[in-house]
Amino acid sequence: MRWLLTFCIIWASFAARAEDMEVDVELFLAVDVSRSMSPAELEIQRRGYAEALTSRQVMDAIDSGLLGRIAITYVEWAGEYSQRVIVPWTLLQSAEDARDIAHQITARFDEGLRRTSISGALMYAADDFEGNGFAGLRRVIDVSGDGPNNQGRPVLRARDAALERGFIINGLPLMTQDQLSEIWGIPDLDVYYKNCVIGGPGAFVIPVLAWDQFAQAVKRKLVLEIAGLPARVHPAQYQSPAPYDCLVGEKMWEQNRAYFDIP
Repeated sequence: MRWLLTFCIIWASFAARAEDMEVDVELFLAVDVSRSMSPAELEIQRRGYAEALTSRQVMDAIDSGLLGRIAITYVEWAGEYSQRVIVPWTLLQSAEDARDIAHQITARFDEGLRRTSISGALMYAADDFEGNGFAGLRRVIDVSGDGPNNQGRPVLRARDAALERGFIINGLPLMTQDQLSEIWGIPDLDVYYKNCVIGGPGAFVIPVLAWDQFAQAVKRKLVLEIAGLPARVHPAQYQSPAPYDCLVGEKMWEQNRAYFDIP
């Protein structure tokens, strides 16, 4: 009887997946809202994504797909267990869909959250695809962030676990400069993302060096992800040492945590 039960479970899983709506890509937008970013920067992020999603270039990329539709979710993240769903899994097929999603993103602007756990975001994202009602030809996790992982599972372990499940992980490292980035940031964040975060067929990194570049960078990234085009992005600013220390964020946290002990 055990084999029969196993067969029924497997069959039910396939049947449920067969009922999902087919799309060209399932796209998980994981957006960093750690407190190293100011309220103004958090607003720039949301408005930038809203502007990109409603752009003609992104809609053309969707229309050019085999099925002409994608599924998307927009989730903000910070610490290991700090994930905030702004847009649940939603069909994006028309300009009206894009406007509705953009409205959800910009309907309000929430405060930032503590810590930076890229690994927590990757683990949350990988599990969130299951049972989302869509079946994509590609499954992409898109991570933006302004610093290295400093909480939770080591980022390489989370990255490799997601890759084993067939996900593609792309990165949007935010390399803007301010007082907080001098404490919690690293100058070669693009190299960190390249070595420690992204992976899968065609995975790429698009650095953002100034906030006035943000919306354009997001638009470019979305077009590449939706159309499945090979990324033609400039190489990382810095040469990567070999091997790269993917625990640099955790070590920085231990060095700088004294800031939180000051009365």
